[in-house]
Amino acid sequence: MRLSFEEIQGEIKRVFMKYGLSEEKAEICARIHTESTNDGIYSHGTNRVSRFVDYIKKGWVDVNAEPTVEKSFGAIEVMNGNMGPGILNALKGTDRAMELADQFGIGMVGLKNTTHWMRGGTYGLHAAKKGYIAIMWTNTESCMPPWGGKECKLGNNPFVMAMPGPDGGDPIQMDMAISQYAYGKLQVTRLAGKKLPFPGGFDKDGNVTDDPGAIEESMRIMPIGYWKGSSFSFMLDILGSALTGGIGAADLDQKNMGSCGGASQVIIVIDPNKTTTMDEMSETVKKAIAHIKSSEPSEKSSGIIAPGEDYIQFRKDHDANGIFVDDSVWEEIKSL
Repeated sequence: MRLSFEEIQGEIKRVFMKYGLSEEKAEICARIHTESTNDGIYSHGTNRVSRFVDYIKKGWVDVNAEPTVEKSFGAIEVMNGNMGPGILNALKGTDRAMELADQFGIGMVGLKNTTHWMRGGTYGLHAAKKGYIAIMWTNTESCMPPWGGKECKLGNNPFVMAMPGPDGGDPIQMDMAISQYAYGKLQVTRLAGKKLPFPGGFDKDGNVTDDPGAIEESMRIMPIGYWKGSSFSFMLDILGSALTGGIGAADLDQKNMGSCGGASQVIIVIDPNKTTTMDEMSETVKKAIAHIKSSEPSEKSSGIIAPGEDYIQFRKDHDANGIFVDDSVWEEIKSL
C-alpha cells in the first residue's frame, strides 16, 4: 500500500509513546523510521518498528536512558549510551562530533553500550547536510560466517561515508553492510516474492544461492569481496571496541540482547573547510560523478549511479505516489 509521510510517522509515534517513550523522543524516532522508509530503506524503517517494541518489552532498550560522557580529550570523546534508544544516542553522538569538528577540524565520538541505530546512513546524511564529511560504523553481534567458516562469528558491521553534494544538492553517501546483502534486504526481497539480483549467501547445504529465504534459514550470508569483506568486518569490530572502550561481537553474543544490544559505534566528523573550499569540493564531486557516468553501460545495465542516488530516486517516487509500505508490516504496526 501507499501512505503519506504524516500518516506513517503519526502511527509509529503513537506506538512508541504507548511503549514508554516521551512525546519528544517518540517524535524523533518515528521521524527517522519514516525518513528511512521514504528513502526506500524499508528494512530499517517501518520493518523495524515491531522489533524495536519487542526489545523495549524485553528490557533490552531503556526508553528513559540518556547518553553520558565518560572520557574527553581534545577532539575525542567517549559516551556511554546506557542502552537507550539507538537513534537518539547516535544523533547525540553525531551532533557532538560536529561540535568537536568546529573546534578542532575533526571530531570523534566513540559510543559504547548502545542499541541498534537503525539506518546508519541517517547520521551520515545528518552531518553532510550541515556541510561536514562523515565516516562512521557500528559493530554488531555475530551474524555472518568468517570466510572459510560455517558458523556466524562476525558482525555485519554497517559502514557509512557521507559528504555534501555538489552545488548544495543532496549529499553523496555510501551506507553499506559488510555482507553482500543485509538481513533486512533479504527480508524485503523475500516479502516481495523475488530472488536476489546476484547470489548473496549459502543455503543449509553450502550451495551458493540467490534465494533470500534459504539464506535467512542457513544464516550463511556472504561477505562482500569474499575473504576481503571478512577481514574488513573483523577490523571494524575490533576498532569499534578499541575506540570506545566498549565490546565487540564475542561479548555481544554473550549478552544475547538482540541485534546490536550493547554495540560500539564510532562517529568521525570532519570540517572540509579546513582542507578545501566548498566550491572546490563541489567541482571535485561533479567531475568524479561525470567521470564514472561516462563509462559505456554494461550488458543489461539499468544505468550507472553515484552513491546515494538510489535513495533520491525512491524519494521522488514516494513524494509523487505515496510511500510504499508492505501490507503485513503496516498491519503489524497498527496492531501494536
